[in-house]
Amino acid sequence: MPVAHSAEGDALCALHRNRSTGVTVIDLLLKQLDQAFDRRSWHGTNLRGSIRGLSAREAVWRPAAGRHNVQEIVVHAAYWKYTVQRRLTGSARGGFPLRGSNWFPRDTPDERLWRGDIRLLEDMHRSLRAVVVKLDPDRLDTSVDGGPVAIQGLVSGIIAHDLYHAGQIQLLKRFRK
Repeated sequence: MPVAHSAEGDALCALHRNRSTGVTVIDLLLKQLDQAFDRRSWHGTNLRGSIRGLSAREAVWRPAAGRHNVQEIVVHAAYWKYTVQRRLTGSARGGFPLRGSNWFPRDTPDERLWRGDIRLLEDMHRSLRAVVVKLDPDRLDTSVDGGPVAIQGLVSGIIAHDLYHAGQIQLLKRFRK
């Protein structure tokens, strides 16, 4: 059965796909997600770039007692990528590879652990990205978990989270010198 077109329906369609470029809202979210994480962008260093070349010793340096170090921020970012993915898919808690939540202490320089934490961050990014690719553009304004945050807001939030922590890591690297 053919779908009737209306001005409102056409405007909604235009929100999902730009007719001249073919770019969708999902495409834009993915581009921003990738730029904040590991793709070149106008804003400068992204999250993955902020940790490139750091040793385990550099990653566990703290600016002061009780402050987080770079390695803890990396695992924290991985955890929140997992959390957003879980919320978008409705998955049960408990699937994050490490025990605990939010902040994971990292005090001793250990190159193998540091490289593993970087891989964890990359894996969580790839998993989240795979979920965003499959999002229904007609549901982006739908509430997540019945709460006040919509799907698009949750994805936008994790993009901002990556950028925030990329900047934080850049500052930590400056303080360390």
